[in-house]
Amino acid sequence: MKLSARNQLTGTVTSINRGEAIANVAIDVAGERLVASITVEAVQELGLGEGTQVTAVIKASDVILATE
Repeated sequence: MKLSARNQLTGTVTSINRGEAIANVAIDVAGERLVASITVEAVQELGLGEGTQVTAVIKASDVILATE
């Protein structure tokens, strides 16, 4: 699959915390933890489980940084 999005991070699923409708999928990306919130249905359709290799595609119009 080819995508125009440039923010693509490849990693491995380390855990999946399922709720009723949303699942938090933790991914190890080069030693850093990234968590994606997706539907439980998407977890099932993608066949995700611990150890699954995935690519996180990040598309955002804004990134906001703050300091105290």
